[in-house]
Amino acid sequence: QVQLVESGGGLVQAGDSLRLSCAASGRTFSSYAMGWFRQAPGKEREFVASISWIASVTNYANSVKGRFAISRDNAKNTLYLQMNSLKPEDTAVYYCAASRSTYSTYDSTYDYWGQGTQVTVSS
Repeated sequence: QVQLVESGGGLVQAGDSLRLSCAASGRTFSSYAMGWFRQAPGKEREFVASISWIASVTNYANSVKGRFAISRDNAKNTLYLQMNSLKPEDTAVYYCAASRSTYSTYDSTYDYWGQGTQVTVSS
């Protein structure tokens, strides 16, 4: 089992940047593919980005491609999401998730979830 704790959220203005972190504890972090998802008020949770076990493959939602970057440091058991050129529509609670089997875009394929961190982008 792995425990995930997100941090780094906050209130920013449009065009600003934020870096989210997800600290993992428990079993070997490098044995999990990781993903970021987000959920805005009144909307379903959606995929943001994912990364394979040794960071050789990354996937992004079209809405964040070119603005967000997912990375991981297996030595520090930490997942990151660098968010640049933030827009009001990026406002959501952001969750990190761990999967034993895949770095897919589907939240049902992830086994463990953090509690989330709020990101609010004002216009």
